[in-house]
Amino acid sequence: MRCPYCASFDTQVKDSRPAEDSSSIRRRRVCPACGGRFTTFERVQLREIIVVKKSGRRAPFEREKLARSVEIAMRKRPVDPERIDRMISGVVRQVESLGEPEIDSQRIGELVIEGLRSLDAVAYVRFASVYRDFTEARDFNALIDELESGDDTRDDTDDI
Repeated sequence: MRCPYCASFDTQVKDSRPAEDSSSIRRRRVCPACGGRFTTFERVQLREIIVVKKSGRRAPFEREKLARSVEIAMRKRPVDPERIDRMISGVVRQVESLGEPEIDSQRIGELVIEGLRSLDAVAYVRFASVYRDFTEARDFNALIDELESGDDTRDDTDDI
């Protein structure tokens, strides 16, 4: 592991323990070159998954990228970070359990929307507005009506 302070490759693990959610290992490290201390997290990756974008471009699935997009939707929301991390871990497990080497970005987006819907209504609307590419105020109204009615069906005929 490279030191984030001096870029030395010679770092030492001082302490290892399971993280709060027990799905990763937290390691405290120290750099003998500069004395810097930092924490890393290790997660199990079952297989390499490729995300197929709308444009057809392919990219490796990255949990960190997923977490950043959820963080943006959750910004300034009163939700415990541990709950957010559990939701993200749940989405990652669902993606991995599909057993497919490739997954459409739309499917990942829908899994995130499902998770956010049960976590925070405002974050759900924020994420869905970007993911579904809202262009008019009535798009928000339709989503909010759908949220309030508890109905998760939407007309996908515009996507064809």
